[in-house]
Amino acid sequence: MKKVLYLIIYIAFNLASCQQAYNLPTSFQEQEEQANIYPDYRDVTIPANIAPLNFLVKDSLGGDFVVELRGEKGEALIAGSTDGSIQMDTTAWRTLLKENRGKQITVSVFAQHNDGWVKYKTHTLTVAEEDIDPYLSYRLIEPGFELYRQLGLYQRNLTNWDVHTIYENNRVFNNEDNHCINCHNYQNYSTERMLFHIRANHGGTVFVDGDKAEKIIIKDSLILTSGVYPTWHPERNWVVFSTNKTGQTFHLYSDERIEVIDEGSDLLLYDADKDEVSHILHTTEAMETFPCWAPDGKSLYYCSAETPFIKMLNDSLPKHEADSISAMWYIGNWDSLRYDIKRMAFDEKTRTFGEPEMVVNASAQHHSVSVPRISPDGRYILYTQGDYGQFHIWHKSSDLWVKDLQNDSCYALKEANSEDVDSYHTWSSNGRWIVFSSRRMDGNYTRPHIAYFGKNGQAHKAFCLPQEDPMHNVLLLKSYNVPELTKDAVRVSEETLRNTIYNTEGKKATYK
Repeated sequence: MKKVLYLIIYIAFNLASCQQAYNLPTSFQEQEEQANIYPDYRDVTIPANIAPLNFLVKDSLGGDFVVELRGEKGEALIAGSTDGSIQMDTTAWRTLLKENRGKQITVSVFAQHNDGWVKYKTHTLTVAEEDIDPYLSYRLIEPGFELYRQLGLYQRNLTNWDVHTIYENNRVFNNEDNHCINCHNYQNYSTERMLFHIRANHGGTVFVDGDKAEKIIIKDSLILTSGVYPTWHPERNWVVFSTNKTGQTFHLYSDERIEVIDEGSDLLLYDADKDEVSHILHTTEAMETFPCWAPDGKSLYYCSAETPFIKMLNDSLPKHEADSISAMWYIGNWDSLRYDIKRMAFDEKTRTFGEPEMVVNASAQHHSVSVPRISPDGRYILYTQGDYGQFHIWHKSSDLWVKDLQNDSCYALKEANSEDVDSYHTWSSNGRWIVFSSRRMDGNYTRPHIAYFGKNGQAHKAFCLPQEDPMHNVLLLKSYNVPELTKDAVRVSEETLRNTIYNTEGKKATYK
């Protein structure tokens, strides 16, 4: 046994000693431009608890590469490679950021060309005072529309490279077990209570309490479909869902491939303690979707689109005729349907909602908004704004916007946005960071991007979720979907979730 232990120590020591040490060039030519690096981590603000921002130097003339990161305090971090892939020592990186919290780090990139070394113009990393919540959950999904196979929910530890599988469905297509996973959601940035939906086979909503799970069926003849987009009350065991009658249409001649349309949507309140569900809004003159509780639980925000034509159909025609005509109307008017953000006051004692009031009147400006998320201090509404519709993850016009509820102003987060899709988003629990989905890297796959949100209400330049291998986002042929930050790790096991999904029928919620 001792010999085996000595052998392991010997191998580990020799592997460590074989790692090449890189020295800074003593002579070089200075360049006027910054290095072209992938991902673009130049001049960004980062949390002190983030994993190393490894990157690839895109310089076809370079043979050897050396990078120096030097802070205002402590020792510099030096890394290098022969192929441009810069992967930094995690311990040295953590020390550098810890010692330079609230300060700047300069990054110098050197490349050896045939006629000698060159030094690109330095860029900076600004280390923020505030940390980001250490866990990010997301779904990985292929950019297809036919099958549910090979979907999964995962949780990444942002301080390192650890990825935990929350739940994966069938990796090999099986018609009897084929099912979708979507809409994972947490209560108040904690994994103590979480939920996600199972669609098709084994369908239901999986509710998690600590390390236990239960499948609930939220359906009734008076409900359009089951619960869809969720928001958990910040303290009570209540969830508001939208219920959406959703359809997909595909473009023949367009830069955008698909349109996801609601043919109808309402709002539901589910009491998880009593297993009771009831309508909050149940009308045909408007569609309501993407609910979001305020952090104090005293009001509910949501998106709403006026549909007077559909109300007229339902008032004057039999249901099957009205449904047929309205479906055709939605398909023909997909680019003219626009959503606003509204708010209703909530009385916790009586569990009643007040009258809807307009908060963001986007339709008046010929725009449409979706996914309102309220900052933890209750001051800002973060949302996406596009030209039309509500499924903005497919709309190139989609950008991140905020409304400052103190001064009643709406504005785009220009420093964080890109020319491509910037959509689904989440706040950190301290309100200083936002994480959102963006297609800016290649126009096809969404990748999580992180941006600092300053005390002045402005976002800083966004940076892509760092990976151990800088080529990860080139090689991964899946999209990151629905990023959600939490302060702690998911505690329920994948085995428990799988048993709940596959081996339980699910409890049917009582409609009140």
